[in-house]
Amino acid sequence: MSRDAAGAVLDPETLRAFRTVCDLAPPPVLDELTTPRARSVLADVDLLITGWGCPPLDAEVLRAAPRLRAVVHTAGSVRGHVTDACWERGIEVSSAAAANAVPVAEYTLGMILLTGKRVLERARDYRASRSRDDWLRTPRTVGNHRRTVGILSASLIGRRVIELLRPHDLDVLLYDPYVDDAEAAALGAERVGLPELFARCDTVSVHTPLLPRTRGLVSRDLIRSMPDDAVLINTARGAVVDQEALTEAVLAGRIRAVLDVTDPEVLPPDHPLWECDNALITPHLAGSQGNEWRRLADLALAETARWASGSGFLHPVRRERLAFLA
Repeated sequence: MSRDAAGAVLDPETLRAFRTVCDLAPPPVLDELTTPRARSVLADVDLLITGWGCPPLDAEVLRAAPRLRAVVHTAGSVRGHVTDACWERGIEVSSAAAANAVPVAEYTLGMILLTGKRVLERARDYRASRSRDDWLRTPRTVGNHRRTVGILSASLIGRRVIELLRPHDLDVLLYDPYVDDAEAAALGAERVGLPELFARCDTVSVHTPLLPRTRGLVSRDLIRSMPDDAVLINTARGAVVDQEALTEAVLAGRIRAVLDVTDPEVLPPDHPLWECDNALITPHLAGSQGNEWRRLADLALAETARWASGSGFLHPVRRERLAFLA
């Protein structure tokens, strides 16, 4: 992984804990895999602990690591470094995606409730007026009682969001072509088609991975079908949404948006959404940051201990599931 990623996720306490279950190669961390030192370390490695910035584990790297049998990733997606050569060797792979899903789902829950109450807009108006409004004249469109929330994709994060929504008086709809009615009901949601999700929901939260078939999935027609004053929340990837169509709808004041991701990842400085009161844009912060990195490290530590004991991974990544994963 990159040196910065190692410094963030693997603090001294975590490294001491790892040393109780495995022999760690001496520092510094490997941030590339082609130098003589890297090759000498790889020669004796049974398991790699990877993270953000890990170079691809291609056939050349694997030739230098004849004993390598497992990869434990301290972040979510393994697409950037686990190659076909890894699967062909039969290397076991684990990911901390389940741990990273927790803060994203928490962010989503917070934004669903805040936007339902129109907290950000009302706080802005209060700051401007310095006087209280007539709360008994609050529109009945404000509030979180029996609002309809749509979840786009029963991914790890989508499922966690549904779980967090259970204590609240909200109606939850789910679109996922790989989930049937019974499974959706067991999760606590009503399964619907994609057009119905957008047409019925006061809030739609996007949790589908960016894959060739999901690029632009949230189309102009779907955005146009959203009820007036509906909210689109995107914590997945910006390219899942038609950015131009979303921008037009938000600038027109017809819908609102909470965007932790955009397309491109950082919008140009002169993009109109920056100054739009109907859009809240955050800098891809929903995922693990700060003290949340410890959750990633703890999962990776537990997975390493399980593998070393012969118990296998609790959070394996399967090659056949890669087509459905971010």
